[in-house]
Amino acid sequence: MDIHRAFYHAEDVPQDMVDRRAEVVARLKALEEGASPLVNFLQNENAYQELRAEKQYNLQMLNERYQIGPEQIEALYQYAKFQFECGNYSGAADYLYLYRTLCTNSERSLSALWGKLAAEILMQNWDIALEELNRVKEIIDSKSFSSPLNQVQNRIWLMHWSLFIFFNHDNGRTQIIDLFNQDKYLNAIQTSAPHLLRYLATAFVVNKRRRPQFKDFIKVIQQEQYSYEDPITEFLACVYVKYDFDAAQQKMRECEEVILNDPFLGKRAEEGNFASVPLRDEFLENARLFIFETYCRIHQRIDMGVLAEKLNLNYEEAERWIVNLIRTSKLDAKIDSKTGTVLMEPNQPNVYEQLIDHTKALSGRTYKLV
Repeated sequence: MDIHRAFYHAEDVPQDMVDRRAEVVARLKALEEGASPLVNFLQNENAYQELRAEKQYNLQMLNERYQIGPEQIEALYQYAKFQFECGNYSGAADYLYLYRTLCTNSERSLSALWGKLAAEILMQNWDIALEELNRVKEIIDSKSFSSPLNQVQNRIWLMHWSLFIFFNHDNGRTQIIDLFNQDKYLNAIQTSAPHLLRYLATAFVVNKRRRPQFKDFIKVIQQEQYSYEDPITEFLACVYVKYDFDAAQQKMRECEEVILNDPFLGKRAEEGNFASVPLRDEFLENARLFIFETYCRIHQRIDMGVLAEKLNLNYEEAERWIVNLIRTSKLDAKIDSKTGTVLMEPNQPNVYEQLIDHTKALSGRTYKLV
């Protein structure tokens, strides 16, 4: 009603809005009255300390000493749900947590956990939300569902909700790979939610520490390239599957537009009067590095002008970019200024590094066999 008055600059509000407010207030009072015995008990620190880890003991103790039974516990759930619907996410999260300590119904307990996860996301408590996300994941993976399809659907919901956390949490870009790249979740993406490949692909591009897993992910991109199209996944296919660097350059421009218009990838950071999109800058930097690394594996002498075109940079920018790579030991090469070329040094594969990479994948393959 206050928003209506502010928006229309009028004191009068529609009668149906007034009636609706009266209904909401009446229902809130009724739910509050029904849940009040249990809420009062939980707010009493001395009484709350009588609770134990055993839920059956707690239910019996509450019934015998405080006349609190299943009806009051169910009323607490409904009261917490109504608080969430009214926008009181802090209160809803607290009540749902308390409800789960007493609930013996696994379905209702999971529903309450989903509600608490939603409340923490809406309050932007990313650390707590990540903990709740892991609890939901643990239950989904261990619970026996009525059908495999229902379990897959829960995994898909979890991955969609996780996007809010992963692209706001400090360690989210690593966490999203840990979750999405698991076989069960990756299969769910491929069968029912291929659009999520965009976010996993972006995480791989900006995360340089996941190269062994990245090679396996490229195989997934290759499998899905005929059933799902996205500029970010197509960019990786152009670089690592088709080796089409002209198409990769075009896709890199499209990737920039996708990131800027995506609600998760295009998050802006403001410093004073200046606003930037950190993920876009990091993505483009690593995307150029991917093109450059792959192009250099094929050629020993590279024309600087051609390379600048492949990287979507002008000649001076490309030269500075390559010099910076050489200085930071990311590139074993020399620049011939007279001929305007980059000379690649022979790169012999390190036997020990190859052994380590193969060993890392051994445990995962053994797990699949078992």
